[in-house]
Amino acid sequence: MNERIRAREIRVIDDSGTQLGIMAPLEALKIAREQNLDLVEISPTAVPPVCKIMDYGKYVYQQNKRAHEARKNQTKIVVKEVKFRPTTDDHDYEFKKNHIIRFLQEGDKVKAVVFFRGREISHSEIGRNLMKRLIEDITEAGAGAVEFQPRLEGPYLLAVFAPKK
Repeated sequence: MNERIRAREIRVIDDSGTQLGIMAPLEALKIAREQNLDLVEISPTAVPPVCKIMDYGKYVYQQNKRAHEARKNQTKIVVKEVKFRPTTDDHDYEFKKNHIIRFLQEGDKVKAVVFFRGREISHSEIGRNLMKRLIEDITEAGAGAVEFQPRLEGPYLLAVFAPKK
């Protein structure tokens, strides 16, 4: 802005949005000073660079306000994790399944994990059956769908559920 503009000639736009034409930066700066405003480089990659006569403080304020509005409208995706064991009882399974359905209805993703300890990994089909049952129950409830199919990573069998749109 102002004296930091290094181009030989620039395209100048005044604060009302009308083009004043192509001129030297010193001429444009002189016009801006007469109006008690700043000369701000808007598009430095254009040929010639585009500069606008404006109140720089007001410009920065509006940019921050736009960025704040954009952040406010974004949704943060939260991934909840629910852990199971191959020996999880039916009542505990139902309780955790209902938690998963509630999380999905609230719009969160859910990572379901079956955790194997020691020699339980040799009977991974028990965990796979548990995960298959969970997938069927979640899709029947209509709360969400499987985003990542169950896969074995070390002692964990993982599946990720995403909420329905």
